[in-house]
Amino acid sequence: MFDRYESGEQAILVHIDLPKEGDREDLHELEMLVSSAGVSSLAVVQGSRQAPHPKLFVGTGKAEEIAEIVKIHNADVVIFNHQLRPSQERNLERVFQCRVLDRTTLILDIFAQRARTHEGKLQVELAQLRHMSTRLIRGWTHLERQKGGIGLRGPGETQLETDRRLLRARIQNIRSRLDKVAVQREQGRRARTRNEIPTVSLVGYTNAGKSTLFNRITHSDVYAADQLFATLDPTLRKLELGDIGPVILADTVGFIRHLPHDLVAAFKATLTETREADLQLHVIDAADSRLQENIEQVQSVLKEIEADEVPQLLIYNKIDALDNVSPRIDRNDEGQPIRVWLSAHTGEGCELLSEAISELLAKKMFNDTLFLTPLYGRLRAALFSLNAVHEERFDEQGNWLLDTRMPMVEWNRLIKEFGPEIAGFIYRN
Repeated sequence: MFDRYESGEQAILVHIDLPKEGDREDLHELEMLVSSAGVSSLAVVQGSRQAPHPKLFVGTGKAEEIAEIVKIHNADVVIFNHQLRPSQERNLERVFQCRVLDRTTLILDIFAQRARTHEGKLQVELAQLRHMSTRLIRGWTHLERQKGGIGLRGPGETQLETDRRLLRARIQNIRSRLDKVAVQREQGRRARTRNEIPTVSLVGYTNAGKSTLFNRITHSDVYAADQLFATLDPTLRKLELGDIGPVILADTVGFIRHLPHDLVAAFKATLTETREADLQLHVIDAADSRLQENIEQVQSVLKEIEADEVPQLLIYNKIDALDNVSPRIDRNDEGQPIRVWLSAHTGEGCELLSEAISELLAKKMFNDTLFLTPLYGRLRAALFSLNAVHEERFDEQGNWLLDTRMPMVEWNRLIKEFGPEIAGFIYRN
């Protein structure tokens, strides 16, 4: 459906240093993205500017320099480590006489290559359509399966308007299909809630070792590789943890700095596993020099998908690549685990991870009887919708006595919604 480069194409990479923190990108990360996309890098052009050029992003002199390098290497495509405006892409293509891609399009293409499930493919296509809708300069009539000819277009409708109409129809169709998948996911989550099975979600920067850790502690064989976005489609496995019992562990897509907003929006249904988890395991590459930046980027995406209030345990992975670092659990002043140091590759410290998860989940369940008067029928309905009520009784005055069990995060959300006074409804016999 989309114009995209094929594996093995030859590319010129462009990286510009910009003073503004929000505009900065990492060259090493671009090289990893290009490698993950299956594209060969012929040369890297670097430069610096105070601000992007409005027409060419890099300025006329640098654009001519890149055009000369494209001719020398006979490159197929020029890939910018930045987000370009549609007009900048078109202007650069005229100068270079070859295709120009920005960082966002490159990431979307990698996602398109990696998506395996029906849902994953739909989500990637939706993100691509949203992104490409701002770049409508070619024909999109191939989106329509049966073209009727006369009567297809409205009075005075141009080709571009027709294309936009077809694009909107395709986006609506995909959204409808994704809504159905979201309903199926919600049914699965409700079933797990009824069975009182906590969910633990792995999150982290891409290539931090989430899938390797997932395989290690669940004895699975999920695809794991030393490349960006090796995992796209969420994988769920049941894990037995001591006194806690069964726990659902979810492996999800890795994050990256300046992850395209359209992609985050498209994958929101998938990332619900992260948003509604009882505990997040934030996997961090302890050997990465940009460790703190990566942590901040992950927290930024979690906030964007409204998952930043879920309790989190930091997992410092890849300690086998560090000197004089042994497996351990770091605790706060209250004795609760806050960090676990381990190596998913060698297995060192993984038993400490199970210990830390068990401790945190044991304290994350609300298990009490609530005394509600008829004035709080809405709260009672909310408790039933969460499948948190195990038994309901009535006293002589018609008040409710509800035996409840739910994750503490859900109880805290109810307190926020109905007010702090409901904390006083806990029944003391």
